[in-house]
Amino acid sequence: MALSVVILALIGAVLFYMNKAKQKEAEIAEVVEMMTFEKEQVEQEFQDLNYELSGYTVNIKNDSLFKLLETEKVKVQQLLEELRVTKATNARRITELKKELATVRSVMIHYVNQIDSLNAENKVLKIENVEVKRRYNEVTQVAEKLTKEKETLNEVVTRASKLDVVNFSVAKLNSKGRKTTWFSQLANLQFNYTVAKNITAEPGRKTMYLRITKPNGDVLTKSTSNVFPFENKDIVYSAKKTYEYEGEALADEIYWKVEEVLEKGTYRADFFTDGNLVGSFDFPIK
Repeated sequence: MALSVVILALIGAVLFYMNKAKQKEAEIAEVVEMMTFEKEQVEQEFQDLNYELSGYTVNIKNDSLFKLLETEKVKVQQLLEELRVTKATNARRITELKKELATVRSVMIHYVNQIDSLNAENKVLKIENVEVKRRYNEVTQVAEKLTKEKETLNEVVTRASKLDVVNFSVAKLNSKGRKTTWFSQLANLQFNYTVAKNITAEPGRKTMYLRITKPNGDVLTKSTSNVFPFENKDIVYSAKKTYEYEGEALADEIYWKVEEVLEKGTYRADFFTDGNLVGSFDFPIK
């Protein structure tokens, strides 16, 4: 009887401790599950942080900040790898990794704030650059417009100040200076003309050049060295005369002494002064 009581007591004790063990095991399993969940949460936070760092390093253009963020990115990857191999039951190391994660995130936020500040400054600079370019373009356009207007005005003034030869006529003279209609008696050609009135022309001492062109296109000249500048080159002239011009109409004449046999036909007389062609006239010799 006493033995039966002892056996029952032992069985009860075994059942009691077995139940306690099951409860303890359940509690441990619950703790492990919680620690595993926490580890997964921390791991996810590391992955998110790594993704954020990758997003910033792609677009950043500041070399110094880029290097700093790259360093933090490498650190996060190393911590993430360590976390993956750390057992869920190693609560101490997981807690340490969480603290390091918080530190890295704090550093990253500091760098991101710097990046945002730089981006804001760059945005302001871009806006200012756009405004500067706009103003520069406006000033350039105004300057170009003024230049064109000045060029146009200069052209108008140049055209207005250009002299003109009018009232042209040619007299055929014999050796005694008298007019003749006989071709065989022709000794001189008297070219009569008038420099028209022009109050915008620059007054002063000037030279009138006369070019007489024969029917065959040759220019009459006493010497091939008789040249004057016209349109960036030197061309020969037949005769020239110096005159004083004061802005009023000026009647004058130039003579050509006939020392060659002139062919019959239509000749042309071109008058030049101040570097300009100021009159052209055709006349016959027959």
